Amino acid sequence: MKLVLAGAGAFGVKHLEALRNIDGVEVVSLVGARRDATQEVAARFGVGHVATDLAEALAQPGVEAAILCTPTQMHAAQAMQCLRAGKHVMVEIPLADRLEDAEAVARLQQETGLVGMVGHTRRFNPSHQYLHKKIAAGELNIQQMDVQTYFFRRTNINALGQPRSWTDHLLWHHAAHTVDLFAYQTGGEIVAANALQGPIHPALGIAMDMSIQLKSSTGAICTLSLSFNNEGPLGTFFRYICDNGTYIARYDDLFNGKEEKIDVSRVDVSMNGIELQDREFIAAIREGREPNAGIARVLPCYRVLHQLETQLKAAG
Repeated sequence: MKLVLAGAGAFGVKHLEALRNIDGVEVVSLVGARRDATQEVAARFGVGHVATDLAEALAQPGVEAAILCTPTQMHAAQAMQCLRAGKHVMVEIPLADRLEDAEAVARLQQETGLVGMVGHTRRFNPSHQYLHKKIAAGELNIQQMDVQTYFFRRTNINALGQPRSWTDHLLWHHAAHTVDLFAYQTGGEIVAANALQGPIHPALGIAMDMSIQLKSSTGAICTLSLSFNNEGPLGTFFRYICDNGTYIARYDDLFNGKEEKIDVSRVDVSMNGIELQDREFIAAIREGREPNAGIARVLPCYRVLHQLETQLKAAG
């Protein structure tokens, strides 16, 4: 299967590393904003074609699908560009930074019948998969999730410490992971959602701190704290308080409430959540089915984000 990957930054590299572990897959074109930097990444991973224009990459012979790791503001338009070109598409989280754009992508995906997926990686991390299987088997019920998403990002840099050409967002990007995961893990709909935010950064134009409360139709609640001001351990940490145990998930790793590590190495074929996400995308194309984290499945998350953004704007 011939793929195009757009975005040669930190997350594009993660996908390139993951894709080389999947049999029968070839990245034939790498798209980036700067040709020289993109060429360097392409050379590292043996990608033979480099472009600065997505259309040029999609036109390469035999291309079936695209993975988009581009700036958030480009996601919706590029996803629709891929679908209109007849290509299956996986767009990194978030699908869009406006509900109307997310819904437009969803409509087009339904019209084309092509596979459309969003990079909601938490559905695939072995830690969260382990708990999802226990919940599905009736062994656990979530009472509360307490989540911390913390970075130190007072300047516009990416995960590799390089300058960004776009501005990240706590609500539409980072909160999207937890909003979707909370609904997915509880098996219910989010019936209540509230948000508060701290001061707006004078240069970046975004809130650097945010607090979100959620309630599921199952009765479970979630408290999410997000910050770009945190000097300390960085990342997202999930505490699951259940009727039958407490669990702490740190990306692909899982611990119990006493900080004893739980072996999740047999949950799936890899311990890398990005690789498992990519494997699901490829499998859905080959099998002609809707993927886990398909566009229609994650769209409720974006409706909640829109509701929260509306609240924040109304509060000034």
